[in-house]
Amino acid sequence: MKFTVARDVLSEAVNWTARTVPTRPSVPILAGIRMEAADGVLTLSSFDYEISTRSEIPADVEVAGEALVSGRLLASIAKSLPNNPVQFTLEGPKISLVCGTSHFTLATMSVDEYPPLPVLPEVRGTIDAQVFAQAIAQVSVAASSDDTIPLLTGVRMEIEDDTITLLGTDRYRLAMREFKWEPAQPGISTALLVKARVLGDVAKSMTSGGRVELAFSTEESGANSLIGFVSGSRRTTSTLMDGDYPPVRRLFPENTEIQAVVNRHELVEAVKRVSLVAEQRTSVRLKFEEGQVTLEAGTDDNAQASEVVGATLQGASLTTAFNPRFLEGGLGVLDTDFVKFSFTDPAKPAVITGQKSETEGQDVAFRYLIMPIRFGI
Repeated sequence: MKFTVARDVLSEAVNWTARTVPTRPSVPILAGIRMEAADGVLTLSSFDYEISTRSEIPADVEVAGEALVSGRLLASIAKSLPNNPVQFTLEGPKISLVCGTSHFTLATMSVDEYPPLPVLPEVRGTIDAQVFAQAIAQVSVAASSDDTIPLLTGVRMEIEDDTITLLGTDRYRLAMREFKWEPAQPGISTALLVKARVLGDVAKSMTSGGRVELAFSTEESGANSLIGFVSGSRRTTSTLMDGDYPPVRRLFPENTEIQAVVNRHELVEAVKRVSLVAEQRTSVRLKFEEGQVTLEAGTDDNAQASEVVGATLQGASLTTAFNPRFLEGGLGVLDTDFVKFSFTDPAKPAVITGQKSETEGQDVAFRYLIMPIRFGI
């Protein structure tokens, strides 16, 4: 095997593919990236039996062939190379890499022992890349990062014809985002449970193009059920998670008697400042009154802080309290200038939605429900 590739193209592709290389692989060979050179294309792939990635880049291939090398080492080398063409040559059990005056020799692993990548499921439709990236960011923020309840580390993807709904929760907050897509065939109705970290990687690395192809299998085949994402010359597949996701949609109240609208930018900055004195596991208190919301944190025995932000209120005044990190997380993924809080009772969850202006109606495509924290008055 002998081929030459552009340095920048190689570095980007190798580092993208290496994202899924396990740090502590169950089998040493899974620490590798498979390189296949043929017909003017270099294909890079990785697989850990759950998540697979594959990327294709143009290459000047003199001798076709394939090799398996340490993924993380190759990624580190590719990032550090000078800005010159990179030539790879397979020489027996080792592969040499030459870039300008830089020269590296890497040991190879047995390609024959490397597991074959799963076959991409049927492509079921396409999604606008930017809409998909925003939806993933908005919902993933509420997914659990604690493996105690593995089910909650996933994002539920409900597909009904031309509408996709993403749901994520860690039991203390719940995020829901609806958006449109273009199904290949009408009438699709299914629900998929996808690892939040997989969706996060997709949002960061596969949504720079115009559209993302969504592929999935819905057969009752347990861990063999797959979801795939394709963007340009890159593709990612992941096994779907098993289990019954809790019926969280019903947590959103049908009616709310109290609503408050606040400038989102001012509120975010106020929460950041006031929460500086909030000790671990303590809350930021919000007192909503006509014309303003007062934020407070801290205790009498320690540091305290308060700040007032303008607000419009419909309904009775109320005081509630939230985990500042959870509140910041919900406010931070909105893209509107104003935020609307909807309450049924100070002791019950509040629903946060975005508004373009102080008087314009709320955008309910994204809803963020946050549990209050009990506090002494």
